[in-house]
Amino acid sequence: MKLNQTQTDTLRELVARLNKIDGGFYKNKLGGAQIGLSDPQGDFERLPLTDKDELRGAYPLGILACGEREVVRIHSSSGTTGTPIIIPYTQRDLDDWADQFVRCYEYAGVTAADRVHITPGYGLWTAGIGFQLGAEKLGAMTIPMGPGNTDKQLRMMTDLKSTVLTATSSFALLLAEEIEKRGIGDKIFLKRALIGSERWGDKMRKRIASELGVKLFDIYGLTEIYGPGIGISCEYENGMHCWDDYCYFEIVDPKTGKTVPDGESGELVITTLRKEGAPLLRYRTHDLTRILPGECPCGSPHPRIETLIGRTDDMVKVKGVNIYPGQIDDVLREVPGVSSEYQIMIDHLNGRDTMTLFFETEPNVTARDVENDVKETFKSRVGLTVVPKAVALGDLPRSEKKTRRVFDNRY
Repeated sequence: MKLNQTQTDTLRELVARLNKIDGGFYKNKLGGAQIGLSDPQGDFERLPLTDKDELRGAYPLGILACGEREVVRIHSSSGTTGTPIIIPYTQRDLDDWADQFVRCYEYAGVTAADRVHITPGYGLWTAGIGFQLGAEKLGAMTIPMGPGNTDKQLRMMTDLKSTVLTATSSFALLLAEEIEKRGIGDKIFLKRALIGSERWGDKMRKRIASELGVKLFDIYGLTEIYGPGIGISCEYENGMHCWDDYCYFEIVDPKTGKTVPDGESGELVITTLRKEGAPLLRYRTHDLTRILPGECPCGSPHPRIETLIGRTDDMVKVKGVNIYPGQIDDVLREVPGVSSEYQIMIDHLNGRDTMTLFFETEPNVTARDVENDVKETFKSRVGLTVVPKAVALGDLPRSEKKTRRVFDNRY
C-alpha cells in the first residue's frame, strides 16, 4: 500500500515538526531525516522503525510532542512485562479517537437506537473508555459495566435490554456459556458484538455467534495507537477496514524490517498521521497479518488487513519447529468433535522438549478417537508430534480479560 498525496504531505510536515523538538524522542532517532519531493515513499521507508522497548525507555513522558498543558489525559500499557508505556492525549487526539470509534460502530450497523453494553476494563487501559466515547458520540445508550461480576452483567443485560456487546472473545464466550447454562437466552436482546483485544479462532467465533445469537465484528487497536477503534471488520467478514485518514499501515518482514508487497504476510507497522500528544513513526505492533488487495464488496474506500494470525512475540519453538497460536486454531478447526478452547503446556523432561495440547471436546465424542485425530492432524499440518489430551467442555479456565493459552515451563 503506497502513500497517497494527502498522507505524504501530512507525513512530510510531521517529520519536519518532530525534527525540531529539542530533546524530543524523535529528534535524535531521525537524525535530521526528511521526506523529500523526489522519492517520498523511499524516504519514508528509510525512516527507522520504532519499538516498544524504545517507548519504555522514554518513560514517563519522553514521547511527548506537545506542551504539557495541552495534555488532557494519560493512558498506559499494562506494564506486565516491565516499565509501562505512557501515552499522552490532547483534546484533538480524544476527539479523533471518538470519531474513529463512531465509524467502527457504523460499519457494524450500530445506531443511536442501540444500547451498548461495555465490558472491557477502564482506568489507564484504553479499552472501556474508548468504546464508551464512541457510543456516546454516536448517541447510543451506553452501559459502562467494565469487566467481571457475571451475575450483574447478565442482570443489566436483561433488564436494560442491551443490543450490542463489546468484549474480549474470552469474556464473550464466558457470558455465552453462562446464558446457556442459566437458560435465559429468551431474555437476551443482543444483535451485534464488537470483539477485540486478542486473537480468536473460527470455532470460538461460531460458538459465540450461535450461543449469543449475534453478528460478530472484529475490532482492532492498541494503546500506543489511540486504543481500540482504528479498524473493524464489516458485514462481509472479509478482513478489517483500517482508517487510513488517521494512520498509515504497512507490512514488513519481521526479521529484516523491509516492507513487503501487498498480499504478503508479515508484521503490521503503523504510523499516526494526526496525533498531537504522542505521534508515532513506523511503530512495530508485533501483530502478524497482511494487507488484502482489491476492494471489499461493501464498497468502503478504506484498505483492509486480514484478521490477525498471531504475534511475533507469541511464537514458541519446540524441537526446532516454530509454532504460533493461530496454527493450533487451524488444526483444531479441522478435527470434528473438538470445541474452541485449548491450552498448551511445553516442558523439558528427560532431556527432551514435550508439548501437551489440552482441548475441549463436544458432548458424546470418544476421547481416544479425537485425540488420535488431533495428533495426526497436528503432525501433518505443523510438523510436530504433540501429546493430545481431550477434556470435557468447560474444563479449561475461562477469563474475564484475555485467556492465557500457552504455558512454556522450560525456562
